[in-house]
Amino acid sequence: MRRGDHDATFSTLAEALERTLVPELKAIAALAGGPIPAKKAELQAHISAHLAGGRLRGVWESLDALQRAAIAEVVHAQGTRFLADRFAAKYGHLPDFGTQSLSYRKGHATPICFFLYGPAVLPDDLKTRLKEFVAPPERAAIRTLDSLPAVLERPVAQWQGTTRRTTVEKVPIVVHESERRAERELLAVLRLVDSGRVAVGEATRRPTALSVEEIAAVLEGGDFYAGDPSRGRALDEDAGPIRAFAWPLLVQAGGLAERAGPRLRLTAAGRKALAAPPPRTLKGLWHRWIRTSLLDELARIDCVKGQSGKGKHGLTAPSGRREAIAGTLALCPSGRWISMDELWRFHSAAGKEFAVSRSPWRLYLGELQYGSLGYDGAGDILECRYLYCLLLEYAATLGLLDVAVVPPAGARPDYTSLWGADDLAYFSRYDGLLYLRLTALGAHALGLTEEPPAAPAQSGASLRVLPDLEIVAVGETLGHADALALDAYAVRVSDRVWRLESKALVAAVAAGRSASELREFLLARNAGPLPATAARLLDDVEDRCARVHDRGLVRWVECAGDALATEIAYDSRTRRHCKHAGGKFLVVPTDSDRAFRRGLLELGYVLAEGGASGGKGGVEGPVAAPSGGGGREQR
Repeated sequence: MRRGDHDATFSTLAEALERTLVPELKAIAALAGGPIPAKKAELQAHISAHLAGGRLRGVWESLDALQRAAIAEVVHAQGTRFLADRFAAKYGHLPDFGTQSLSYRKGHATPICFFLYGPAVLPDDLKTRLKEFVAPPERAAIRTLDSLPAVLERPVAQWQGTTRRTTVEKVPIVVHESERRAERELLAVLRLVDSGRVAVGEATRRPTALSVEEIAAVLEGGDFYAGDPSRGRALDEDAGPIRAFAWPLLVQAGGLAERAGPRLRLTAAGRKALAAPPPRTLKGLWHRWIRTSLLDELARIDCVKGQSGKGKHGLTAPSGRREAIAGTLALCPSGRWISMDELWRFHSAAGKEFAVSRSPWRLYLGELQYGSLGYDGAGDILECRYLYCLLLEYAATLGLLDVAVVPPAGARPDYTSLWGADDLAYFSRYDGLLYLRLTALGAHALGLTEEPPAAPAQSGASLRVLPDLEIVAVGETLGHADALALDAYAVRVSDRVWRLESKALVAAVAAGRSASELREFLLARNAGPLPATAARLLDDVEDRCARVHDRGLVRWVECAGDALATEIAYDSRTRRHCKHAGGKFLVVPTDSDRAFRRGLLELGYVLAEGGASGGKGGVEGPVAAPSGGGGREQR
């Protein structure tokens, strides 16, 4: 619910009339006909009698169509308050109340005032009676477009001396089709993470500037906006990264990558995602992002100050906002263009409003005293820009939406009257979002369709594995994800040629990859089966990498003699918790340490800490391993 929509209630009509001022009661009573009583109690009785029994339906039928729609909205809503903004968004106009403020010292009332009292609230008992014959209102509808305009025409003010002239600038609208691009970018980003080239902050887990550049280089066509800082923010679409910023956060929130030191590394789920159908992974990332607390998208709207100060305590949970927006998207038809102004209207008309902050007075532009966003005029700017951010930076990045954009500077000047906004070329980097279209993947992710969209037809082999173990890119272009995968396993010879080498393959397996993953990758892209030389090399690497196993950390224990070590190793109280390592040495797995100590105590020995004492019958350890061994704990 939008901020300020607190629902006052009246349990009965009598309570509502009791809390209504006499001048207002007289204005309502005048609609009932007959003499108008002078006293409040008589006025209340006069109005109650006019609404008693079957007369209520007659009063209802006296309303015009818009007034009946207003009452139907309240009768079939969860609350009892008439929400004017939502109604105006759905129907285009407000019903006639007679006077704007519902104060009848001046002006007149209309029949709808028999039903709504105080801050436009329907008494509970009237709501129950009306529900017997008032039909539910029609669902809100959204207007769609068959095609998009080629340009956005926007006014531009220019000064010539002291004369201000306004001209019309035509800005080309750029369409970004996201579904297939997102599938390829997902794999490219995962490969980039796998190569160790994505670093994130320890506390924020946001990508570093260098990592953003690395990711932007593998995005198809670059980010939404080219960015040219040399021209300045007011003159250029230098809005900063959007998709390049979002991808590292999405894969972290989705459990596909985790921080290991300063850099991200793939999790087990991330490695599986490399071979899984991308639509399934992208759908999962969207649902995980809805619930994540990794980032509040409001932080991406740089001009709004106070988010990390006292204003932080008034912010609502991002998950609730995202669910409201996802609910709006789920009501939209797929494959049809929708303007952002229309989507925002429909968002309110469908009852999906949300509040970014419970205390907007703590958020501000420029300076708190004058630039607070709690003042009249700020309206729904916070909520509107939050919606823009979620849709462009996350939903479109994941391929749920196709979008049409222009550079953000001057695209949406609804904020220019706010104090502190004079120097802002745009309120947010997302202001350039003009239109969106729900994709087939988006419909699947939002639960509108059960089956994921079909994969595009394969265009043929993109690689050729040669008998001399060279891999050659044969298509016109090689995808970023494929090139990064080959870089991880093979030695690059040139821009389009790699060579399989045993040393590089073993190093890739040591880094957490697998030779079988490379085999599947090559088979999916090679024309025909792999050459025998390549198959033998992969078999050999797989075999050698499976011969030595990590069994975990152990404690190295030295006994006073060989006989004692043998006794402890084979005694029923300790043998399950240690192994004889030859001579006077034992190894104890780390997870068996406590049980080994207990069994040793039952035998009458104690595991002494520090170096060997040479005492008769004692057990020494942990101590240095014999020559050729490791240290205190060995693998």
